[in-house]
Amino acid sequence: MSDIYQLSYSKMIIEHATAKCKQNGGQLTHKRKQILLCLVGSEKALSAYEIVDLYKEKYQESMSAMSVYRILEFLQEQGLVHRLQIANKYICCMHITCSHNHEASQFLICSNCFKVKEVSISAALIDELKNNVAAAGFVFASEQLEVNCLCEECQSL
Repeated sequence: MSDIYQLSYSKMIIEHATAKCKQNGGQLTHKRKQILLCLVGSEKALSAYEIVDLYKEKYQESMSAMSVYRILEFLQEQGLVHRLQIANKYICCMHITCSHNHEASQFLICSNCFKVKEVSISAALIDELKNNVAAAGFVFASEQLEVNCLCEECQSL
């Protein structure tokens, strides 16, 4: 991705994220924007500690892991990032610039390099999964589905 395109894309993300936070009664502060941009620029899911390191590298400034966790929690509440339970890592929502609702998200997570692809799945499939889960005597703790996979690059290794 070219630097000009990345800059334009980042600006668009921040504009949408700021508006979404304002609509929800929140505020996208400077530090929150910077953490969000760390995730936007990453090609893989990042742990809070990886974000701490990336933040320091990108902005030449330190931030504690606890502060990053608080910011990530806020960004998650705003629907701007997702926490991947399997990997305990975070990614930027692929629908961050959309103003309409989407179907349930499924996250395909490479168990080797932690590259993540967010795909939408239909409500009918979620309903079928809920029925199967209920028939087994369970209930979903979350409708966020995460699947351990291998990406194309790691398959060829």
